[in-house]
Amino acid sequence: MVKLDIITGFEPVGPGSSPGEGTLRQAQCKHKYMEIKIDKKKVESYGIKFFINDGGKEIARAFLYIMYNGLKKEPFGLLEDLFVDEQLRGQGIGTKLLNMVIEEARKQGCYKLVATSRHGKDNIHDWYKRTGFEDFGVEFKMYLK
Repeated sequence: MVKLDIITGFEPVGPGSSPGEGTLRQAQCKHKYMEIKIDKKKVESYGIKFFINDGGKEIARAFLYIMYNGLKKEPFGLLEDLFVDEQLRGQGIGTKLLNMVIEEARKQGCYKLVATSRHGKDNIHDWYKRTGFEDFGVEFKMYLK
């Protein structure tokens, strides 16, 4: 059980004690406590790795994670860590990997595919847009280790 402290109103405090004359810093709050139960349920997800090895070295990769969020019955796809070795960029390898990920996401019944990219990677952002992605928002990240 989680106990929530809900603010139900303010009483002005200060000169005249009428609305508008007190200050927020001096306000006294009325509180009501409400207990709620927060449940949790494991939701199955899985990942698929696409990669190219050359002589035992991984030169390109992309991960597709298939996840369910409860908003729709269909899953969504998350494209993560699309990488091509620096010396091999500009040869269409990344586009080939991306197209395979998109095709697989469709096969898996995904209703959307999400890709993330860091700030300052304008050439990558333009590439994503050229391949059909929309600039939809901002990603927030918190490192836990």
